[in-house]
Amino acid sequence: MNVQFKKGVLDLCVLALTAWEDRYGYELAVTMSSKFEVAVGSVYPLLNRLTLEGFFSTYLKESSEGPPRKYYKLTPQGHAHLMELIREWRNFSVAVDELIKEGVER
Repeated sequence: MNVQFKKGVLDLCVLALTAWEDRYGYELAVTMSSKFEVAVGSVYPLLNRLTLEGFFSTYLKESSEGPPRKYYKLTPQGHAHLMELIREWRNFSVAVDELIKEGVER
């Protein structure tokens, strides 16, 4: 997948994946990588930025597989931001699909 496509939607994907359950960084990277290629190292700066912007709170949780993991929990502000990004994404994807259809069917 084109790098520019991915850059624009990673925020949306990370926020969406944490909508119903708290997750840790590596888990998010692996989950997204099952759909499209994502470098694990690119997820952590994104999570840090979203946390600084108030969209996540964090906490440590013990892990049976090593050191404690840092979990990301969507804040009410993060949930509102997610809903706005979903609206924007749906409008954008419909418009792009219409343009593709118009161009291909000519």
